[in-house]
Amino acid sequence: MLDILIDAIIDSVKLLPFLFLTYLIMEYIEHKTSDKTKETIKKSGKFGPLIGSILGIFPQCGFSVAATNLYAARIITLGTLIAVYLTTSDEMIPIFISEAVHISVILKILGIKLLIGIIAGFAIEFVLQLRNKDNDNKIADLCEHEHCHCENGILKSSLKHTFNIFIFIFLITLVINTIIHLIGEDTLSSFISNRPILGPVIAGIVGLIPNCAASVIITQLYLEGLITVATLIAGLLVSAGVGLVVLFRVNKNLKENIKIVLLLYIIGVVSGILLEAIHIENFI
Repeated sequence: MLDILIDAIIDSVKLLPFLFLTYLIMEYIEHKTSDKTKETIKKSGKFGPLIGSILGIFPQCGFSVAATNLYAARIITLGTLIAVYLTTSDEMIPIFISEAVHISVILKILGIKLLIGIIAGFAIEFVLQLRNKDNDNKIADLCEHEHCHCENGILKSSLKHTFNIFIFIFLITLVINTIIHLIGEDTLSSFISNRPILGPVIAGIVGLIPNCAASVIITQLYLEGLITVATLIAGLLVSAGVGLVVLFRVNKNLKENIKIVLLLYIIGVVSGILLEAIHIENFI
């Protein structure tokens, strides 16, 4: 139990810099920029899916958390958020490097995830524009929800936001780590392995576990030859890490949150199935 507690603390502490910088930027935008500057930031969001996809492929889960907070405040769009979620790989790159996987294989898998993230992100943006969905700034609503008393200063309110979300992430991570420990990683592994037809569907379900353990299990199964590269990519596309937990904490619209999770899952699974159909392993 002590190991579980220590792992939860370490996983949560690693997110602190991302959380603080995100809230500091949000507070600055809300209190220090003019309406004209805010409008410029909003309009520049049309490149969001591209930028978000590129940032998401770096081996860390902190940016998915940061992107979630930025989306809750409507600083970034839904297309950008989904693009970040899809390209986030959590522990895949460190595990691949530690197992001496050839760099060309790593780059090809990252490239596929990047391409899917960009395409999906811009497709979502296009659909939302057709539906005239607005993306009004909601930083003030987020501050009210968190009771941060932003009038006391940017630094103080940013620290309070960070502390509130840090405690939430720590508690959820502790619970999830305990559940995974009780179930056993071997049990989860057997649930997903050696299922060639349902592989992407099941990998997507495992990927929804809001914890780095999901990407670890999926990556290890691929390295052991128990799942295909298409199944690997499907699971990693869905695996957005702690970002999904934070989404339900900071975004007040529960119905919207469920739709986002379903959209992420569908994109990941459909992508995996299509990759299986074209025998993507022949190109890796």
